[in-house]
This record gives sequence, C-alpha cells and structure tokens, in this order.
Amino acid sequence: MNTVRIGIIGIGNMGSAHAQSIFQGKVSSLLLTAVCDIDESRLEWAKQTFGEEVSLYSDYHLLINSGLVDAILIATPHSLHPIIALDGFSANLHVLTEKPAGIDILHVRKMNEAAEASDKIFAIMYNQRTNPLFARLKKMVEEGELGEMKRFIWIVSNWYRTQTYYDSATWRASWKGEGGGVLLNQCPHNLDIWQWITGMPVKIRSFCKYGHYHKITVEDDVTILAEYANEATAVFITSTGEYPGTNRLEYSGTKGKAVIEEGILKVYKLDTDEREICFNSNEGFPSIDVHYEEFAQQEPESGHVGILQNFTNAILHGEALLSPGTQGIYGLTISNAAYMSDWLDRWIDLPMDEYLFNQMLNEKQSQEESKIIKNTESSEKLEGEYSERWQVRW
Repeated sequence: MNTVRIGIIGIGNMGSAHAQSIFQGKVSSLLLTAVCDIDESRLEWAKQTFGEEVSLYSDYHLLINSGLVDAILIATPHSLHPIIALDGFSANLHVLTEKPAGIDILHVRKMNEAAEASDKIFAIMYNQRTNPLFARLKKMVEEGELGEMKRFIWIVSNWYRTQTYYDSATWRASWKGEGGGVLLNQCPHNLDIWQWITGMPVKIRSFCKYGHYHKITVEDDVTILAEYANEATAVFITSTGEYPGTNRLEYSGTKGKAVIEEGILKVYKLDTDEREICFNSNEGFPSIDVHYEEFAQQEPESGHVGILQNFTNAILHGEALLSPGTQGIYGLTISNAAYMSDWLDRWIDLPMDEYLFNQMLNEKQSQEESKIIKNTESSEKLEGEYSERWQVRW
C-alpha cells in the first residue's frame, strides 16, 4: 500500500479543517475518500468543496463498511469517540481520534483494549506534542538534566470564552454533550502535556467552580493539586473566564528548574544536586552557581498536519507514533479524578474507582438543568481551516 485512504466522521469545526488539509494534499500519501455528518448543511458544504472525489455519508456505519477507507478520523462530540473507534477496529480499520479520548476512563479503557487486540494503528490528535519547547523539556526530564522532580506548576488561563461561544451549539458545556467544561474541551492538550512530561501522579485533589463566569452547568474555573510517588507535588490552574490570561509552566527539580512562557523555554541548571548541597555544605546560605540558557520557539509546531503525517507514516512505514491513542486515557484520568475529588470533597487515589465515577457522572447528566436554552445555530464560520486557538498560544 502506497496511499492511506481516510474517512472523516464529523465535519464540524475540527473535522472540516482536517478534511480541507488532507484534500489539499498537505499530508503526504494520505487521501480523503469519504466524510460523514448527521447535519445536512455540513454534507452540502462537503459536496460543494470536494465535488465527486469524496463520498458523503450521514451514517458512519455505512462509511466504515463502504470499502472506500483504510482509516477513519473521529471528530464527533466527545462521548462518541470510544463508540466509533470500537466500530472502526471491528471493521479492521486504522483509527485516529480527536481529543479527548472520551468522557470517562471506563469506556476509554475498553477502546484501548480493542485497539491493542487489533493489529491496527491507533492515534489521538494531541497536536501540542509537536511543540518544540514541550518536546525539549520532556527530553531534559527523561535524561535527568533537572534531577528528581520537586514541583510542577502550570497556570493556563488564556482559554477565554464568551457566552456566545457556549450558546453556539447545544452539546457545548454540558454533562450530557461534552461530559464536562474547560477540563474536557479546552484542557485535554494541557493535561496530556503535563503527564507526558512528569508521568502520572498518585493522588488528586481539586476545586471546581461550575458556571462561575458563564451561564453553563459545567466547570469554567479549576484548580488541581496532585502528589507523586516521590512526594513531589503539582498545581494546575485553568479557566475560560479570565482575560488577559496566562500560560506559564514551571518544572522544578533537584538539579535546576525550567520555565516555559511567551514562547521561550528558560533553563536554570546546578552543577551539583541541591539535595547533596543541602546536606554537605558547611554554609547556611551558600552561593550556588546557576547556569542559564534559553530556547525560543523559532517556528510553530507542525500541529495537526504533523500528527496526520505521523499517523500516515506509522501505517505505511512503521514510524513510531508521537501520540499513541492508548495514551489518551492518562490526561482523561486526571480530569475524571478532578471531578470526583470536587464532588466528594476529598483526595482521590489513582487508580480511581471508574465505576463510581460513571455513576456520579450519570447522576450529573440526569439532573442537568434544561432551563439554559442555547441557540442551535452556530455563530462560528466553518470554513475548514485550522484556527489559531487550536495551537499553543502564549
């Protein structure tokens, strides 16, 4: 096989951008052969945009079993991601899903098991893993340049959204539609990068504010505390109600620290591990040499196209995946644990009780207020282009 034929399921904001990118040949050896959406207006857009070169479906089962695709890209509402992925693997197709992997780890775990039981490539659209600053920091941590982790802090509050944004679609900002708020919509990338760099914590404590800045039923302001096996700690703060917001990440280790902010990675290194200095120095206030270097982000991350190319190369040439689909469960575990921590008002140990979480989420969904009436007509233009808001923004 020299070319991968792909079908996109869901051609709203994100799916239409992927479709245009693939159709325009921006991904080598990846061919758009089919798209699917339940919205007739989106299919009409696809017909006008792609002509007869791309087959149109309103039922994703027909697309999956059409014989026209080798792989599918899932860009539907979150809760459908595991369901469609399972059908894709059953049809012997490669699968690339948008983030998040799903809305609960119980169903995502079943999806992962199906992926591992198949011989198909499974990836997730964690396009921010292509950012060179995050990648450099991950490499430094893995190679021990900063010593053992002490603390990780990330304030990412530049996800500002208005009420118009939340009113633009009925599935937005609801337990039934999205499965959550800022943690499930805006922050899956951040939660993934967090655990990608530091690994998974062992316990979570969170404080969520629901409809704090907007007329929504889900969270739009969150503070998460986390603890690791070595007793290192982490703090993660996010919101869609702050302007201007902040995007500042700091990693502190026993041999130095790193800060990423405004497109610059600043690194402060020690010649000797601080723990050794602490217990071997004869001075109470020693003067310790610190070596500073910084790395600016010279070029934008390869982003969505980079993940699409990597997915294609993995299918055709066995290239290692930058964002394996099975890793989507990690960031989702953090958000699921954050919800449960706030609902129960206590620390949550990981691994968490997946069944209890699902029970509590189902209760949230059944109790959700229907009083908040949303405009079903989106005010956003779906022109099939990647928006800057989907890139890392400093």
